[in-house]
Amino acid sequence: MLSALILVPLIGAALIGFWPSGISGKLARGVALGFAISVLFLTIVLTIQFRPGEVSQQFAESVPWIDALGLNYNLGVDGLSLPLLVLNGLLTCIAIYSSDESLGRPKLYYSLILLLSVGVTGAFLAQDLLLFFLFYELELIPLYLLIAIWGGTRRGYAATKFLIYTAVSGILILASFLGMVWLSGSSNFALASLNTTTLPLATQLLLLVGILVGFGIKIPLVPFHTWLPDAHVEASTPISVLLAGVLLKLGTYGLLRFGMNLLPEAWSYLAPWLAIWAVISVLYGSSCAIAQTDMKKMVAYSSIGHMGYVLIAAAAATPLSVLGAVMQMISHGLISAMLFLLVGVVYKKAGSRDLEIIRGLLNPERGMPVIGSLMIVGVMASAGIPGMLGFISEFVVYRGSFAVFPVQTLLCMIGTGLTAVYFLLLMNRAFFGRLSSPVVNLPRVYWSDRIPAAILALLIVIFGIQPSWLSRWTEPTITAMVNTQNVVATVSLDKKMGSGE
Repeated sequence: MLSALILVPLIGAALIGFWPSGISGKLARGVALGFAISVLFLTIVLTIQFRPGEVSQQFAESVPWIDALGLNYNLGVDGLSLPLLVLNGLLTCIAIYSSDESLGRPKLYYSLILLLSVGVTGAFLAQDLLLFFLFYELELIPLYLLIAIWGGTRRGYAATKFLIYTAVSGILILASFLGMVWLSGSSNFALASLNTTTLPLATQLLLLVGILVGFGIKIPLVPFHTWLPDAHVEASTPISVLLAGVLLKLGTYGLLRFGMNLLPEAWSYLAPWLAIWAVISVLYGSSCAIAQTDMKKMVAYSSIGHMGYVLIAAAAATPLSVLGAVMQMISHGLISAMLFLLVGVVYKKAGSRDLEIIRGLLNPERGMPVIGSLMIVGVMASAGIPGMLGFISEFVVYRGSFAVFPVQTLLCMIGTGLTAVYFLLLMNRAFFGRLSSPVVNLPRVYWSDRIPAAILALLIVIFGIQPSWLSRWTEPTITAMVNTQNVVATVSLDKKMGSGE
């Protein structure tokens, strides 16, 4: 079952890429969408068969691969990775559906999107450090090409910057993974056989710093964030949907899976500093968003702030806060994807994203009233209005983190207020008021442009009203993971104190 989630899009990418003759954009999109829907269907079947109360890896697959390297093909899924798998399947379908039929080189384009799905899916399923790294690096080249070929006017600069940052991220993560395996004396890279809790605290701290910086670049956290706004602005709308909705989650997933889970003593030691780092990212990202006049760049900077909520929840490392971190990942994935889709429609129809140019798009006769209404839903969700998924995810993060880091949590709450400020500026400038002269003759907006955002809006409201439908898959796994981590950290510290006596 798990291998099928990787093989199906891989076969789709090969089929489209090696199509024997020229293929129209419409046909290529239809074939790619068929394979993406198949993956989403398999993911839903997997979810139905998943047993939430079982905290170990389910549907496990293990095949020896390269014995000399200690590399095995180990796959598994638990409550931490399952929601992210479903999110990836859904947003891949939406990204393909939202792609322009008339774009150039459709064979390469849709093959790269499916390869991107292969890399992300494999990373979430990998139960082997080296296997995770291979999948983590696999998504690098497709995303680079998708920005460099189909991006905006400065696509070469943005794609190269992304490549350099992500390459450094991969180097640091690989170095930390190798250090974990070699220094712990493990004979392979399997997560199940790895025991890093016996390592000295200084060694754990060195390894954890590599993981924090490596995945911090991917999330991204301040000051490693500068590649993200450029990548979003230059990327096409479907690629921005995947970048914000799914790819950034590889960083937060890595922090939880390989940082907090594998190096608990060092994580506890650095937790206060991580909380401060989270506050800086939240406030800086939100402040930068307020200063933007480009709608897409504003949404991009908002991602930096909202990813900081995940970090403070992980730093607190309570069962409730980490559950909130996972919910925040899903919430941000759905909300940011929706906002980028809507900004993409505005840019496509109005020809601009500049808040100094466009006005009055909510005009019921000559504007975009449905798009504007969906945008109101999206910004309300991002600003944490009750009844939306954004509210409940942030509330759980704050509730779980406050007992451990009260001051830092309160400072992060300011970020929620700033979110309301910059999105209110966006709505007031772009959608309210009199329709500005540069956009008086807008092309018609069809339901095909509205459906993807409407689906995401519906999910945001449903999970906001009934969050247990989301949390029930994750809560047992998170509780077991955090309780084990806290026990191990306490035992390790007690041993250290005892030896000192």
